[in-house]
Amino acid sequence: MENMIYIAFICVTVPMLFLLPIIKDKFARTVVGYVIVGVFCCLLVSELNGLILRSLNSDYVYVTTAVTPITEELIKALPVLFFAFVFSDNREKLLSIGFSLGVGFAILENIVILLQNFSTVSLFWAVIRGFGSALMHGICTGVIGLGLHFIHQKKKLFIPGSFALMVISMTYHSIYNTLVQSQYRYLGFVLPLVTFVVLFIFTFRARLKAKNKKIQKEAAR
Repeated sequence: MENMIYIAFICVTVPMLFLLPIIKDKFARTVVGYVIVGVFCCLLVSELNGLILRSLNSDYVYVTTAVTPITEELIKALPVLFFAFVFSDNREKLLSIGFSLGVGFAILENIVILLQNFSTVSLFWAVIRGFGSALMHGICTGVIGLGLHFIHQKKKLFIPGSFALMVISMTYHSIYNTLVQSQYRYLGFVLPLVTFVVLFIFTFRARLKAKNKKIQKEAAR
């Protein structure tokens, strides 16, 4: 099964690597690049979580509710922090690369779970993984990117603010994992969808506001 994980990693990342030089738009290449980074983060975390699970006597529920939200969100956040610190604190860019990284992470995670439970998965399982867990990963890292836009403008808040954002994403991830393993599992599956709608409305209103300001400036000239 270990070899199958690496096979899946190669099958997912190699086509996207060949896609990068074909894409003309620089930021579009960055987005695809961060999807690849997300896939790599998932591979790295799968090894780390495996070690932790074995050291805790395979207590799956405890690990997935108290440990993996920390390891996964920490490793997912680091490339986004790097982008914000080195390249840009633009809100649109940080939200996009954060969400892209989370989606890349979810792609490989879903493939790994599919390989591990091939005989029991169903179409319903695929829908739940796509609209639930995969969306949750994108939201967690996307929110970190969105938050970095605001705290990066105040240098004194960058370190404590970044820590606070990671705690928020870890807590959200842990709540999701706890809900989907409880009698309220359907509430857990709905949580990312509701959050995504709220995030979309917030982003849409921000874009509309920026567009109106641009129109007003051009009209004032």
